[in-house]
Amino acid sequence: MSTPTSEHQHPEAGTPQRFFAEFPYPAYETWRAEVESTLKGAAFERKLIKKTYEGISTLPLYRPEDVAHLSHITSLPGFAPFVRGTRAAGYLPQPWLIAQELPYALPTEFNKALHADLERGQTAVNLPLDVASRTGHDPDQAAVGAVGLAGVSIASVDDLAEALEGVDLTQVPIFIQAGASGLGITTLLVALLRRQGRAVAQVRGAIGGDPLGTLAATGSLPTTLERAYAELAALTIWACDHAPNLATIEVQATFYHDAGGHAVQELAYAMATGVEYIRAMLARGLSIDDVAPRMRFAFAVGSNFFMEIAKLRAARLVWSRIVAAFGGSAESQKLAMHARTSRWNKTQSDPYVNMLRTTTEAFAAAMGGCDSMHVGCFDEVIRLPDEFARRIARNTQIILQQECLFTDVIDPAGGAWYIEHLTDEVARMGWALFQEIEKAGGMLAALQAGTPQQQIAATASERIKSLATRKDILVGTNMYPNLKEKPLELHEPDYAALHRTRAAQLAEHRTHDDTADHTTTLDKLAQMLTAAPDQLVATAIAAAQAGATLGELTRTLRTEQAGAPISVTPLRMQRGSELFEGLRAAAEAHLQQHGERPQVFLATMGPLVQHKARADFAQAFLEVGGFGVQYPHGFDTAEAAAQAALASGAPIVVICSTDETYPDLVAPITQQIKATNPAVRVVLAGYPQDQVEAHKAAGVDDFVHLRANVYQTLQQLQQQIGVSA
Repeated sequence: MSTPTSEHQHPEAGTPQRFFAEFPYPAYETWRAEVESTLKGAAFERKLIKKTYEGISTLPLYRPEDVAHLSHITSLPGFAPFVRGTRAAGYLPQPWLIAQELPYALPTEFNKALHADLERGQTAVNLPLDVASRTGHDPDQAAVGAVGLAGVSIASVDDLAEALEGVDLTQVPIFIQAGASGLGITTLLVALLRRQGRAVAQVRGAIGGDPLGTLAATGSLPTTLERAYAELAALTIWACDHAPNLATIEVQATFYHDAGGHAVQELAYAMATGVEYIRAMLARGLSIDDVAPRMRFAFAVGSNFFMEIAKLRAARLVWSRIVAAFGGSAESQKLAMHARTSRWNKTQSDPYVNMLRTTTEAFAAAMGGCDSMHVGCFDEVIRLPDEFARRIARNTQIILQQECLFTDVIDPAGGAWYIEHLTDEVARMGWALFQEIEKAGGMLAALQAGTPQQQIAATASERIKSLATRKDILVGTNMYPNLKEKPLELHEPDYAALHRTRAAQLAEHRTHDDTADHTTTLDKLAQMLTAAPDQLVATAIAAAQAGATLGELTRTLRTEQAGAPISVTPLRMQRGSELFEGLRAAAEAHLQQHGERPQVFLATMGPLVQHKARADFAQAFLEVGGFGVQYPHGFDTAEAAAQAALASGAPIVVICSTDETYPDLVAPITQQIKATNPAVRVVLAGYPQDQVEAHKAAGVDDFVHLRANVYQTLQQLQQQIGVSA
């Protein structure tokens, strides 16, 4: 990072030159003394040094001295340990791929959206399989609700042909989130390419199998882990010979982020999962230089801008060291990285704010050097995205690339003292947690022991507590709510109808299929489960060409399953805003039933200057819970305020004034209200500690103040007046 007061390396000089060296530079101690003089006696460390969820203490100011010792600080893009990116020229020859997910259930719907988006700037196919397909089940064999859920229903070569109609996969990279169906879906894709006369060797992208990710997210696998690894190894061996540009192993670290984990946890669990896969593949005959280039990591990017940049950079650093320790080449040490915006911080309340969140997250992902990116649609936690939502998400990436000219500079974060220091901290702490997992037996053993789940749950609980107390802010949810917002129109699929439609389509496919031919090839496949991987995959492809479905292929491949079924406690996928959304939902239900929101009356006392600060605070506090707030002009007497409060019919009254006036006002207002209607809840705006007990004795039920747990206070108020979702 170069600034007018930094050292500058002249292109033709061998030593740094300092700008304006003739002027004296203030010492750090001088700067710190100046800052401390503004803190009014507060300790510098307590006031200005912040502790992150990762346990990292961030300083208010970073200097060259803070990064001079870092081993990676002099590294260059394209060279180990790849902190500054895996490509020497960065994004100059080619920017990151715009790989937007299109989660539409029917192949024809997916294809329509895909063409619309490819024509408008998307540069890769990103096909998420639905739950049924990810577990290897045909629609007619899957449960209602699994077909079309969270992705595209693919059961046959014909389905893939419909989904990818008009798309030349030798020109457009493809990414398929395959879950536990990597081998089966790859055979369908290769069969389609052969039907089209295209060579799979020319296809770029990934069909990523991620058994441990599936296990962590769902708690179980549709097969034994031994069989899942055997399929992964067979597919990877085949890809080494036939599909050199196709990754076959995926590490979905996004699950850990979206369950509430922090950057160090996401990094460590990703690395531990990657190492588990390497060992499993090495045990099945592959080399490290076969395996590592076939792996792809997917990270979520959240709202802590600098932390997320550091996480992505640290991931490349740590992975490079890991692969090097296995004896991998410099090329194999390069980490292929997909980034997607966070789900954890997305809200159903004021959903358009999600556009702003994803913009900063996309910026961080690009700064961190991702190879491909998905920007979540602003409504993704509410409904299936429409064309408008997809356009805004896609254009976020296009603007970064084409308007911001972000691709013109290689690793713009490189050399920034804060980012470099944070990168090192995340890498070191991630490495330490990774080593703990290794000492405990690896990622599988950790998941079986419940360690990652417990650690993630603890972090999520801490995050939720911070949101509940507004230490952390979600705009439009726990702060600055918009009670006038119009709910988005829902267009969720009819899963029962989808199940019937897809089952009927599959029945038609089987009617037109050469049953004898594909049965013969499936029988042959069943006899080759212990054959060489190339033969196994070739036979599976032949079965797919003959009409075998994904479910049939999967059942045949898993006829003989070594090992025992495995299950673990799944991660709890959640969003930070869910508790507050429950409050808003309860208030909205009350509005629909009674024609008005649950009401609160502000007993504002005296002139504006006396009550405004606390009244404004109380209004904003209560609107977070969906309350309708009556905000009158100030009252001159306690009696007038009490009478107006009772006349309003509001079941909650908040007294708003100053600490100095409360001793004379609170008791008479409260006692008059309670004498007439004991059911009214009287709340005080503020928390004058030396007066609290006296006010409680006078009948005050609660307090709203800066240190209050906003969620608990609002929930209790709703319950006390009979409001429930």
